[in-house]
Amino acid sequence: MLHDLGIGPATIVIFASMIALLLAGMPLGFLSGLVALGAAFFWFGSTNVLQMVAARVSDFTMSYVFVAVPMFVLMASMLDKTGIAKDLYNAMRIMAGRLRGGVAVQSMIVAVLMAAMSGIIGGETVLLGMLALPQMLRLGYNQNLAIGTVVSGGALGTMVPPSIVLIIYGLSANVSVGDLFVAAVPPAALLAGLYIAYILVVCHLRPSYGPAMEKSEFENLTRDDLKKVARDIFIPLLIAVWVLGSIYGGIASVTESACVGVVAVFFAALYRRELNFGIVYDALKQTMRTVGMIIWVGIGATMIIGTYNLMGGDRFIKELILGQQVSPLTIIVMMMAILIFLGMFLDWVGVALLCMPIFVPIIRDLGYDPIWFGVLFCVNMQVSFLSPPFGPAAFYLKSVAPPGIELTDIFRSVWPFILMQIAVLAIVLLFPQFALMFV
Repeated sequence: MLHDLGIGPATIVIFASMIALLLAGMPLGFLSGLVALGAAFFWFGSTNVLQMVAARVSDFTMSYVFVAVPMFVLMASMLDKTGIAKDLYNAMRIMAGRLRGGVAVQSMIVAVLMAAMSGIIGGETVLLGMLALPQMLRLGYNQNLAIGTVVSGGALGTMVPPSIVLIIYGLSANVSVGDLFVAAVPPAALLAGLYIAYILVVCHLRPSYGPAMEKSEFENLTRDDLKKVARDIFIPLLIAVWVLGSIYGGIASVTESACVGVVAVFFAALYRRELNFGIVYDALKQTMRTVGMIIWVGIGATMIIGTYNLMGGDRFIKELILGQQVSPLTIIVMMMAILIFLGMFLDWVGVALLCMPIFVPIIRDLGYDPIWFGVLFCVNMQVSFLSPPFGPAAFYLKSVAPPGIELTDIFRSVWPFILMQIAVLAIVLLFPQFALMFV
């Protein structure tokens, strides 16, 4: 029996089993549930304990806040299918094209606006990969700068409210999602600002890296063209203000604001005469696929963590970490290292749902604010989205990148942006009030 080994060796067996099944190609949601069943049987002698675990799974899937996830995913899908995001990019290109490095800068600004409207990264990275990357390469931008801009900009969805990552963290850590949104704004603004500053500095020092667009491309713009530019920028801004304003103004909860956002996008599509059955059907289908993955990972993670805690694993990990003769800050750094390592191999949903039920109680025991730790987690996941070998943002971009751009080119391009992410992580870690100044 696994019980005879003790909780320490049992932890190693569970972890090794998960790694083995992951390398074998089994999806995380299924393998974590399978390992939970095996651990329950070999530790308790039966699977009856899973009745208690099932109650925790029910609490996770029935949470009212969780309704915000499919709503924000649907919102992002509608923005993608209707062309609202595409027209926003084209309008911003006209405004910033005459600036050296301007197309890269406006791509980053569009990424922030898209993140503020939807809160997920896959669609943003793919859209920027289809629109921004070919445009920058056509204008003669340095390939590494263009790729790095698209990948890092697309990943900003993990930080900019209404981030799905923040919502899942709030669910797993049992903290206010609204407070998480407020706390994430300063680090997200700093990170986006660093990206833009880096682009401008590089293009100033090396003008060939980001040449300005030719004046001839703007000479033939008519008054109607300028009106369309204004409209294409105003509508997405209005949607973002509608969603975030309803949260920060205390008008709606996070879940209600997600529904408000969906309604706003539907009205915008109706105004643009783009709303039809095909678009809605495709958006709903994409939403079902995305949310289905999140739910299955959540169910599997809840099962394995629930079983492990019943085995005494939470007490074992807490004693193991708190028993180290090191400072609390060192413990936080160790947690960040663990999250970065896991983020290189696992999806952020799995990392959040597997680690936060164990890490957050320790954070509270150390006297730290779990809201602050949630922001740290989101910045950490920024690194995982870009870092090899399984950085998801890189694979999203590869799926739509022009011929000749390989994964090695993408990973080679992201290192300056990863260093900026680590710098922001260090700032939030060393100065917690930077994230908590408005909470």
